[in-house]
Amino acid sequence: MIRAVTKADAPRLIEIYSYYVKNTLISAEYDVPTVEEFERRIESTTQKFPYFCIEEDGRILGYAYANPFHWREAFKYDAELSIYLDKSARKHGYGRLLYEALEKELKQMGIINLYSCISVPDGDDDEFLTHNSERFHEHLGFTKIGTFRGCKKKFDRWFGMVWMEKIIGERN
Repeated sequence: MIRAVTKADAPRLIEIYSYYVKNTLISAEYDVPTVEEFERRIESTTQKFPYFCIEEDGRILGYAYANPFHWREAFKYDAELSIYLDKSARKHGYGRLLYEALEKELKQMGIINLYSCISVPDGDDDEFLTHNSERFHEHLGFTKIGTFRGCKKKFDRWFGMVWMEKIIGERN
């Protein structure tokens, strides 16, 4: 079941997100946010954009949300997407379902351009970072539009990011 996230979901979302903060380079954060900080993020996001989770047997297995791509008015047709799945829930199609729900909602809101900023290794896959997220987005129709090498540092190592784009509406 896919549903809108509420502030009451913050503890479970932090459980999912904390794995990425503590063990990977996927999140650029060094510290896991507090429940209060996560509640603030949920409240801020849901004022204008969708924030969904996917549940199975009453347990949240992942979440995805959209944010403004940029705060200036000319970017009002753009959204940046983020997704996090429980580490045991990957490769089950949950990510696709979440992104499809986001895309449908965003299209109804008049959003045309979707963007995702994805952490990638500056080379081959390793224990902290793989190209899996990049491949996931490609599989869903996103195209790589930019690469930044060595722009982030965590765990005493440098890594990069790619920007990916998907057009879901008409640019009139």
